[in-house]
Amino acid sequence: MLEYLRLRDTGPAADLQMELAPRLNLIAGDNGLGKSFLLDVAWWALSGHWLSELNAGLNRGYPARPKDRGAKGLIEFGPHAGPRTQATYMQLPERWLRWDDAPVGGDALVVYAQADGASAVFDPSRHHGVDDPNVAEIRRPLALTENEIWNGRRVEWRGRPTQLCNGLLNDWSRWIADQGANAAVMESALRTLSPSNDPSSQFRVAGASRHLPEDSRFVPTIHTNYASHLPVLHASAAVRRICTFAYMLTWAWSEHCLAASIAEREPTSEIILLFDELESHLHPRWQRCLLPALLGVARGLGEDLHLQLIATTHSPLVLASVEPHFGEEDRLFHLDVGDGQVRLDEMPWVKQGDAVNWLVSDMFGLKEARSIEAERAIGAAQALMRGEADLPAGLNSAELIDLELRRVLAGHDAFWPRWVVWTEQNEPK
Repeated sequence: MLEYLRLRDTGPAADLQMELAPRLNLIAGDNGLGKSFLLDVAWWALSGHWLSELNAGLNRGYPARPKDRGAKGLIEFGPHAGPRTQATYMQLPERWLRWDDAPVGGDALVVYAQADGASAVFDPSRHHGVDDPNVAEIRRPLALTENEIWNGRRVEWRGRPTQLCNGLLNDWSRWIADQGANAAVMESALRTLSPSNDPSSQFRVAGASRHLPEDSRFVPTIHTNYASHLPVLHASAAVRRICTFAYMLTWAWSEHCLAASIAEREPTSEIILLFDELESHLHPRWQRCLLPALLGVARGLGEDLHLQLIATTHSPLVLASVEPHFGEEDRLFHLDVGDGQVRLDEMPWVKQGDAVNWLVSDMFGLKEARSIEAERAIGAAQALMRGEADLPAGLNSAELIDLELRRVLAGHDAFWPRWVVWTEQNEPK
């Protein structure tokens, strides 16, 4: 697993260190501060390859660069204690020089689910862990666009087409027809990732069938709480993302077990999951279920499997959902800006109780879980109640503040009792 990651003069931060937990690691922070970048670097440390160099169809995962031109960038990773791998940036040619070619992932199966629907897999039984252009494409980690995940990826190798991945539509339809272990794992994963514990609302596989006369493909269909025999091609973006993730985990694990069997070795006991923007495309009901469900999916692949999760999120509901599952060894990180520098802080885990309290906690930093206009009006009202004379323009009297509060607040807003009591006590005699 990945236990330690440090970046010096690399990316948006001057110096950034992460002591990672063996199970859950959650990263929050404002847009543009480097959450996805951290996952890209973690993937490189674990697999030995940058995403964009594995697949030109990806529009992200480019090699990291020093923070400033001429700076000597450093990436360091490895165990908490003991020898670590260091990589320094070479200006000519532009590349990272690693002093140890072995990826830190070791025997772990690494799956990287990206926010745009793309995914990548590093399988220690099948893939070469050194970023060497002389290594054949079929031996490198597999990075797939969303379209390739669904329809497969084919490359030329030794003068003939080679199918690296059949794709979700082909594989899942075949699994359904075979009714074997993969079909059972896929259906269990879909149930676990469903946004409800009600069996009538959970996803169920309904079979595979032709959905258009002119399309010869068989397409998996699912039962949802609003449709039966819904072709997954016609499903919503959220359902498609859930299907994509369930497939990538099932397929990666199946291929790993097959490769391990051919090599006459035992499958790995570790899966490292990198997950960017857990909440992407998901309704709040789904956001609340996803992270606990991921732990269940990993358990469904094998009782002895250990999962390390490193994930980013913008959602206070995701953090609220994990409160019953967060352990003493798990870690919570926050990216922020201080003194003109991006910094990464490990935050103490404190249960907030609900999404509103998470919004106004240090993790998200909002003053109010309301509109900007409501926040401004309440701020002016609180300043007036404290006796401050410097009030915002247009909100510099009790009458103007009251008019604005009536415009921007709901009738049942929790601020009303305080305001009503204060105005009654301070109305002119």
